[in-house]
Amino acid sequence: MKFRFTAHALEQMERRGLDRVLVERMIENPEQVREQRLGREARQGRVNFPGGEYLLRAIIDRRTEPPAVVMVYRTRHIAKYWRQE
Repeated sequence: MKFRFTAHALEQMERRGLDRVLVERMIENPEQVREQRLGREARQGRVNFPGGEYLLRAIIDRRTEPPAVVMVYRTRHIAKYWRQE
């Protein structure tokens, strides 16, 4: 999937200490893709960081060409976002 990062997403990644290569790998091969509102999707995967397992999430706006990564964050609240199949 070709995509671009918005300035906001890059700032978030830097502030949160999220490695761009790690985020790109997760976007390209997510464990789950969840539909969001207004043409957006959340690509997410579980990742081990110091302190335990987190859910790494990237919100992608598919209405642009190429799709834009508009938000990136990690959370310990995996069950809140994880869809059980």
